[in-house]
Amino acid sequence: MKLIWMSDLHFEAEGLVLGHDPRKRLQAAVDFVAEHHAEAAACLITGDLVETGTVNNYNALQEFLNELPMPVLPLTGNHDDRTALREVLPLPEGAMAGFVQYRADFGDLAVLCLDTLVPGEGAGVLCPDRMGWLQAELEALGGRPAIAAMHHPPMKLGLPMLDPDNLQNGEDLLELLAGYPNVLHLLAGHVHRPCSGTVRGIPFTTAKSVLYQAPPPRPAWDWDSFQPAAEAPALTVLEYGRNGLTLQQCQFCDYARGGPAA
Repeated sequence: MKLIWMSDLHFEAEGLVLGHDPRKRLQAAVDFVAEHHAEAAACLITGDLVETGTVNNYNALQEFLNELPMPVLPLTGNHDDRTALREVLPLPEGAMAGFVQYRADFGDLAVLCLDTLVPGEGAGVLCPDRMGWLQAELEALGGRPAIAAMHHPPMKLGLPMLDPDNLQNGEDLLELLAGYPNVLHLLAGHVHRPCSGTVRGIPFTTAKSVLYQAPPPRPAWDWDSFQPAAEAPALTVLEYGRNGLTLQQCQFCDYARGGPAA
């Protein structure tokens, strides 16, 4: 079973975002998936679907996503508007009322999609209601394999300018997940950098952005000097089977042109 994972599209119906064309970058990603991974079961997008959370932007985004040959699993990021997203983009049946939080099943693998948005804030939180929902779903799985996906990473990543705006109650989430050995992997966006490791015994991966990348932590930078890194975007292909779970990062266009990779 194969899933496509994208993150941080920062889509806008018009104009550029930090010098990058979000429509051109997303089209390149969609074309790459359609050509090389059309058999994937779904496309997971871990938040910041749009740069500005308007219904117009989500409607324009949906036109691009409709070209994908598989359903989309959207999540909220700090740039998203929960109400506008829910108005435009379909969610799986049984999604948590009032949030963009749900479980998607693919054979014996469950993907637990978490809504970490705090409106108006850069950092994320999982409130007691969302944490309670997650615990109930983990119990309901009865040991079946699961992946947890969210926008805000719940752990520090060694990124000084980015770590402060991660999941503010990340320790609570990690303590909960650590009690369920069937959680195979944790996926997160938000930081626009590829990081991986283990925390509380759980493997984790953060995604590159489909639009632009944050600079690495060295040489040091701050928000006054911030410029996107001269790095190509990427998406990730997840494959799950009898031998476990693999994640493969795929560059779908070069940095300079924003079109198909050379």
